[in-house]
Amino acid sequence: MRQETPERILQSVNKATSCLFAGMQQDLDLHRRATVLYFLYGLLANYNAARKTGLPIIILPFDCGNPLWLIIDRKVAQFVRRLPIGPGTFTRFNWRGWEIWDRYRAHQQLGDAIFFVTPGKNYLQLCDAEAISDIFQRRGDFPRPPESTEMLNIFGPNVGTTDGTQWQRHRKITASSLNEQVNERVWLESIQQSTALIKYWSQKPSINSVATDTRTVSLHVMSGAIFGKSYPFRGADEATPSDQEDSSSYGEALKIILDRCIPLVVLGRKNLNKPWLPRKLRELYQATLVFQEHITKAYESEKQAMMRNDKLENNLMTSLVRASLAHVDQKGNASGSHQEGLTEEEVYGNVFVFNFAGHDATANSLAIGICLLATRPDIQDWIVEEINAVLAETDSTQSPYETTFRCLPRCLAVVFETVRLYTAVAIAKSTGSSPRPLKIGTNTVTIPKNTVVIPNYSALHTHPRYWGNNSLDFEPSRWITSDENSVEHFSPPPARNSPFVGFSGGARSCPGRKFAQVEFVGVLVGLFRDFRVKPVALEGEDDGMARARLGEQIRMDTGMRLLLQMLHPEKAVLEWRRR
Repeated sequence: MRQETPERILQSVNKATSCLFAGMQQDLDLHRRATVLYFLYGLLANYNAARKTGLPIIILPFDCGNPLWLIIDRKVAQFVRRLPIGPGTFTRFNWRGWEIWDRYRAHQQLGDAIFFVTPGKNYLQLCDAEAISDIFQRRGDFPRPPESTEMLNIFGPNVGTTDGTQWQRHRKITASSLNEQVNERVWLESIQQSTALIKYWSQKPSINSVATDTRTVSLHVMSGAIFGKSYPFRGADEATPSDQEDSSSYGEALKIILDRCIPLVVLGRKNLNKPWLPRKLRELYQATLVFQEHITKAYESEKQAMMRNDKLENNLMTSLVRASLAHVDQKGNASGSHQEGLTEEEVYGNVFVFNFAGHDATANSLAIGICLLATRPDIQDWIVEEINAVLAETDSTQSPYETTFRCLPRCLAVVFETVRLYTAVAIAKSTGSSPRPLKIGTNTVTIPKNTVVIPNYSALHTHPRYWGNNSLDFEPSRWITSDENSVEHFSPPPARNSPFVGFSGGARSCPGRKFAQVEFVGVLVGLFRDFRVKPVALEGEDDGMARARLGEQIRMDTGMRLLLQMLHPEKAVLEWRRR
């Protein structure tokens, strides 16, 4: 037998390693070829399907809805823009939030319907009020694509993610709690929170915490109106250790979940508890535990109070708990069919989706709206004139909801104008497993199966065809009309074929839209009745230049994360002073 020397052993190892890497290289080359072929096949198949419609086509290299692409899309697009190849369709369209910058221009150039063809799916961008209204009315033909609601299923099925009879059951239960009694609580909480907020802001020479503080206000309004628990407002630099035990920890957990939702969907909640994962992902896992613990505690507390026959408020949690107990009563346990009630998991799912929509979307809109008003002192004076006329000598915190809110059409116009220009939540639809006919303009087009249909909110809400030559301007007065007695009224477009879909449309329109409107108007009353706001001028700027700079910042810095929001709101430095 030949004796193996260290040199021979080393040669054998090197040879084996070379063979291994050669095999791995071959496998890698095969994988690359397979990936390229799959890419080209998907792109060609989708292109052929879109071409048959006769609609304009834009070819994009990456699937707009791919979760992995959504993590890096903006950074890649920014990098490519710096290259000497010049701008193209990729840097214009293939990233999240492109429509906020582009507005209606693509549709003005190419038409009301444009196909984005990608290797994964086809995306039909629509800017036709009649076609979009038709889609919302035909919810059976155009369901929401499951992947668009996957994030909302983190804690359980809910009114935002279910379809058919299951959705009807969720909608019936949740809608019953969003009534005028709840809106009255929303009104009082909003004014109390915003009154404390303006006291905090006005004591400072300047503030750059608009987004952080409006998030706190919205969280506390949600807690008070939906869960029956009020918290005192504390500003961004006023947090105390005791806060961490309740509202702050809950609010911070919700913020982390919403800000980092994409890796949560990609990896799954259970897979985030790994010691070798990056710190931010482990923080995300801890945030899901904190949020779950908070809503579980609220659920159990409400359930025990109900079983003791305590007198309960008419709020969302009470309604959800009552539904879950009805489910248990029908079956004797929590398993089996639940045609009338909700499972405990469904309770948690609905609590999350209302926090998502009622807290984060409203907070983002409030921050943008306040910054928009800071650029328009004339509109501040316009709404204050109305507030003073309605409230007269009444203390804002004592103003009755029933007789006050409906008399503030100018303030409501500010809400709708903010949402028109910067719609926080955009809803996608799908043709599902069958082709669907759709009338676009004067032609009826058959949209291929498995096409994601996207009402282009940003284009629809700013197209001059619907909104005039000042469609890109912040002008709340466009929502106001006067009758023969010079009484002003809030006058939105007719619901059918409306060019405004800021709160969605059809049967699945936002169930909490009145909640959000009451909260926004209440905050405006609390902030602007006695105070005015302006951007802090930089060296060499006058007030007009400072307002123009802030307006440009809002336009350039507003983009998509999970929802539409100002990406760097701390750069908006404002000054509040008493009138």
